[in-house]
Amino acid sequence: MKITEHIKNAKGKTLFSFELLPPIKGQSIQGIYNAIDPLMEFKPPFIDVTSSREDHVYKEHPNGLLEKVSYRKRPGTVAVCAAIMNKYKVDAVPHLICGGFTKEETEYALIDLQFLGIENVLVLRGDARRTETSFVPTNGGHAYATDLLEQVTNMNKGKYLHEDHESVKSDFCIGVAGYPEKHFESPNLKTDFKYLKQKIDGGADFIVTQMFYDNSKYQEFVNNCRANGINVPIIPGLKPITSSKQLINLPKIFHIDIPDALSDAVHGCKSEAEVKEAGIEWMINQCKELIKFGAPVLHFYTMGNPGPTKRIAEAIF
Repeated sequence: MKITEHIKNAKGKTLFSFELLPPIKGQSIQGIYNAIDPLMEFKPPFIDVTSSREDHVYKEHPNGLLEKVSYRKRPGTVAVCAAIMNKYKVDAVPHLICGGFTKEETEYALIDLQFLGIENVLVLRGDARRTETSFVPTNGGHAYATDLLEQVTNMNKGKYLHEDHESVKSDFCIGVAGYPEKHFESPNLKTDFKYLKQKIDGGADFIVTQMFYDNSKYQEFVNNCRANGINVPIIPGLKPITSSKQLINLPKIFHIDIPDALSDAVHGCKSEAEVKEAGIEWMINQCKELIKFGAPVLHFYTMGNPGPTKRIAEAIF
């Protein structure tokens, strides 16, 4: 079922969902199941599975020369989605990213998803490689999420890369990313909304936001979206703080602000266990407010650690 249909069928009730990372290459999928099992009692209608671009390593040959070799640390997004749907009977939402994939590879992935009965995708540009200061598109791939979105919407119209197949149109429900605190590469919020509106006009059906810790920023983001003619569901992305290091790492990596009250609460803790409790308590209160505001879904970035999310869900669902 499409994400938009899940939200419509909920008739105003806030739903619960979460995101997972595929296993590191060589690891068993059992780790995925271990991360899902504790959360199934909250009846998630869908589960996201991330995708990561390739990175580079240098392999030394016997002659001493170095060869740059591409590798993908967490392959298997499509297969993990299929496994989740088969085992748990819930919808899986694979991430489609620009970096690391050619247009042809993206088309093959979309065809596989269609064969598997996967109806939803989340379209993202993706991050730069760790060795790069800015995003560099893959040769033969897309540079922007809007271009990737167009490829998916074209397939929904029966338009493939090299031919048309009017009789075998895909029917993907397409999600895109939103940034309540502005994408770090945008010069201002006005520009950010302009590009987000382009994605919605281009066929996107729902928005999933970057994580945030100040609900007023989500509320303002939703209100600004509506004022800009963006009327699709806007799903808040959430991640509880569970360690003191995250006060530094999360703003640095994700370009978000930590509210003073949350920062003060963490700094006042005497142990990492207390930090975890403070972070969970903050997120419980944050979620209760979001439900009152009418958030369609509470979407948790679990990073494979279901414990804190389970604690929060127990308190609010």
